Amino acid sequence: MLKIINELEGTLESEIISSIEKCYQNIQEKQNKWYKESSFFCPESCGECCRNFEPDLLISEALYMAAWLIENQKDVAIKVCDGDFPFPQNKGCKFWNEDSPLHCTIYGGRPSICRLFGACANSGKNGQPVFKPCKFYPEEKLSKNNPPLQHKQYSQKEVIQLFNTFPPVMSDLMEEIVCIDPENKNTELIHKILPEMVKRLLWILSMKNESD
Repeated sequence: MLKIINELEGTLESEIISSIEKCYQNIQEKQNKWYKESSFFCPESCGECCRNFEPDLLISEALYMAAWLIENQKDVAIKVCDGDFPFPQNKGCKFWNEDSPLHCTIYGGRPSICRLFGACANSGKNGQPVFKPCKFYPEEKLSKNNPPLQHKQYSQKEVIQLFNTFPPVMSDLMEEIVCIDPENKNTELIHKILPEMVKRLLWILSMKNESD
């Protein structure tokens, strides 16, 4: 649990951040079950899905990311207030590090799309759950997987026959997140929304400290 939630106690922001954290924990639990039972993981140190992709965030998710940064990388958070991101030259996410084997520099604070991509099912055209291996997954690794897979869409029935389990459905998990703050359903790219959320939390914290 983020300790900053306690520092923000009594504010709407604290409630939102706490609710997002619970949703993220739910995502992790469901994905861990999928990983354990299917043994199907992303290739180690891949990160191709992030290379040219900048996530867009709900306000609730931006608040969580801001809280995580303030608690874990406060020097970075302060720079972000001025729009100064660690890797501004990136075409995609400004927190993606080319030279690190882990790539994501805010892994604990990453948004839902980053948590869900590659380890979730989607709703097909007929509304039924379907699963398709990530487009960046190497063909060679797919073919050597046990059981062998292809870059194609699998029905829920096919996936269960292959793995005896099925990954969580993205739309179901996203609905839980949207419902946390239903009046703010619009999203913005990280570099546009995050600076304001960091400033917002730092201001609240400063006000609370003065009050104390």
